[in-house]
Amino acid sequence: MRQELEERVQRAVENFKKGYGCCQSVVAAFSDLYGMDERMALRVGAGFGGGVGRMRMMCGAVSGIVVLVGLDCGQTEGDDRAGKAACYKVVQELLAQFREQNGSIICAELLGLGGVPAVTGTYIPDERNADYYRKRPCGSKVEAAARVFATYLDQKTCD
Repeated sequence: MRQELEERVQRAVENFKKGYGCCQSVVAAFSDLYGMDERMALRVGAGFGGGVGRMRMMCGAVSGIVVLVGLDCGQTEGDDRAGKAACYKVVQELLAQFREQNGSIICAELLGLGGVPAVTGTYIPDERNADYYRKRPCGSKVEAAARVFATYLDQKTCD
C-alpha cells in the first residue's frame, strides 16, 4: 500500500485516540480526497458512533466505509440504477472484507455483547480513559476499516 494511504490509516487511529467516534475517525482521515474539510467530515460521521447513535447496530467504523464509498462512487442522478448498483457492489464487497477479517459488522457483536437488540435511552457515551481503550476493540476496528478503504483506493484502476 502506498505510504500516503498508510498514513491515512494511522490518522484514523489517531483521530479515535483523540476522542472522536469510529465513523468520524475513518471519514475524517480520507475526507480531503473528496473536497470535504475535516470539520464537515466530523459532523457527517458524528451520529454513527456507538453503532449508530449508541444503539449498537452497524459498527461506526464500518459506517465510515459506507460514507466514503458514497463520496468515492455514489450515484448523483436520481434514477441512475446502474450507478446505484455500482456503489452498492463496492459497499457489499468492502463490508464483506471487513466482516471476514473481524467476524461481524455489528457493533454489539464486535463488543462481545452478542445479538443485543437496538439499545435506546442510553445516549451518553462512555468516558474515554485507559480502561476504555484497554477493554474496547474499537481502535483496532477503526484501523481495520480504514485499511479496507485504503486498500480499495490503492487497487482502483479508474475513477
